[in-house]
Amino acid sequence: MTKVHFTQHLRHVAPGGAVDATGATVRAALDDVFARYPAVRGYVLDDQDRLRLHIAVFVDGTHVRRDVLDHPLPPGSELYIMQALSGG
Repeated sequence: MTKVHFTQHLRHVAPGGAVDATGATVRAALDDVFARYPAVRGYVLDDQDRLRLHIAVFVDGTHVRRDVLDHPLPPGSELYIMQALSGG
């Protein structure tokens, strides 16, 4: 079981606290969450089911930058989904 956390910036569509999810990869865990909270999908994934450009994913405290959706999730992982801040 993975604990999935969404930052405050996504709370208008995401659950207010950690959500338990099953899945061996980031994609599988997110699909489990999207099945229960469908409004979150459009804020995290684009229309091609790719991670949106300004979404950052951390697994167990490590920023995942490559092949994010296929990144493995060991049992008991903590998955953080947040909007990356950009600008200048």
